[in-house]
Amino acid sequence: MTDELRPPLEESPEVADAIEDDVAVDAFITGGGTDRDTPEFLPPGQEPQWRTGADQPWDPEDLAVAEGRDPTPANVERARQELEQDGAAAIERTVP
Repeated sequence: MTDELRPPLEESPEVADAIEDDVAVDAFITGGGTDRDTPEFLPPGQEPQWRTGADQPWDPEDLAVAEGRDPTPANVERARQELEQDGAAAIERTVP
């Protein structure tokens, strides 16, 4: 360990540059789309399109894990049978 005196980190040029940088981050710019402050309302009579867990394909392993089970061969087989019998309803019961 050396006994040299170093300036505090807050006084380094890198920290000063970071503090003075007021450039917007592209990932955080919404482009004025809908959000909490600017909601978009549907016209009267139009129903919203709801997205549910069954909108995407599910593997039996995924269903077994979503139900809180370990993906053992027995649990995966039970989930596979449940998907074959009930289809999307099997997923909707677990991941609404």
